Amino acid sequence: MLANLTTPLLGIVGTSAIGQLGEASLLGGVAMASVALDCLFWLFGFLRMGTIAFTAQALGARDIPEIRAVLARALLLALASGLSLLLLQLPLGRIVFGLMGGSDAATGAAQRYFAIRLWAAPFALANYVLLGWFVGQARAKLALGLQITISLANMSGILVLVVALGQGVAGAAWAAALAETIGCVIGLAAAWRTLHGRLDGIGNGLFDRTKLARLFAVNRDILIRTAAVIGAFFFFTAQGARAGDVTLAANSVLYNFIMIGSFFLDGLANAAEQLCGQHLGARDAAGFARAAKLVLLWSGAFGAALTVSFFIFNGPLIALMTASPAVLQAAHQYLPYAALTPLFGVMAYCFDGIFIGATWARDMRNLMLAALLTYVIAWYALYPLGNAGLWIALLIFLASRGIYQALRFPALRRQTFAGATAERIIEPI
Repeated sequence: MLANLTTPLLGIVGTSAIGQLGEASLLGGVAMASVALDCLFWLFGFLRMGTIAFTAQALGARDIPEIRAVLARALLLALASGLSLLLLQLPLGRIVFGLMGGSDAATGAAQRYFAIRLWAAPFALANYVLLGWFVGQARAKLALGLQITISLANMSGILVLVVALGQGVAGAAWAAALAETIGCVIGLAAAWRTLHGRLDGIGNGLFDRTKLARLFAVNRDILIRTAAVIGAFFFFTAQGARAGDVTLAANSVLYNFIMIGSFFLDGLANAAEQLCGQHLGARDAAGFARAAKLVLLWSGAFGAALTVSFFIFNGPLIALMTASPAVLQAAHQYLPYAALTPLFGVMAYCFDGIFIGATWARDMRNLMLAALLTYVIAWYALYPLGNAGLWIALLIFLASRGIYQALRFPALRRQTFAGATAERIIEPI
């Protein structure tokens, strides 16, 4: 949880620094670029999620060479993906911001931020792999340390480049890019230390056809699933942009509430990925069921607590992120919807973690597409309500994701553990 919670701090610090300049177009532009980059990098979230699942399953099966091979395969894939993003930088920027439909001032600021920060793509994606590999082995302290390093580097960069030197949007972008690069170098060093400098066994399994085929099949389905989630949030941002700079800026401020809630709950989802994956690797049906139950119970408690906290402590956080009176007023108007997102999203995040840990990627993909269709239908029906209708449709999307997965879960568990009912004790390697 703590490791994941540092991620929205990047957005909050950047939003706060630009927001204090008092120009809605700059804040809206950074919001557009941040969402675009978050979505673009998030599209490669399979690098983290798949790595957690495969690492945890190898840990449960006590297959040490495979644990090393998982890291090597995923880092190669991250490097190839990051270089591809750099090659496609210009057309990606034109397409993304053209679709968003923001004002000329906001779009110009967004393009400046996007062009700079994308240079860190290979390092950002490698960090996904490293975080997934650490979490997959239940080395949460290393994951936390890496995330804190990235966050502190980003905050320091913003203080120097934006606050002290007045570099504005470009400074915020360079700060984020340098933070990802520093984090990657430190993360690789930590991984090398974890391996005790040993790479034996990697060569034999690195290009195993069966394992590569499974890797690409699972990652393909997670990619499609993630693209559906990105499509939902991209649509949300685009509709806000079309409503004007003030609404766009207000939604961007409230989006940080969504990110705080999601990364809190995603911490429990990561635990589900690791625990469920490890119990599946060990063929421990009872342990798998117990882990799923505990994650659901704790997530429900945290989701309710987050919603209550957002309703109570929203004022100072909103004021920190914007100095514009118009944006402040609009943000408070739509706050109740943003505050409810953790509660509505509890089941979605939990079952995402369970499904990923068990590598039920195909079912997760299909159910996510069904939820996306539900979201679009809900938005169309609620369109007369304007931005409020857009927020309600988003809440329906979150709820439907969890409900669809909950209905599918019992049958998948029975199929996966047919003939494997004995409980096994898993000890750390």
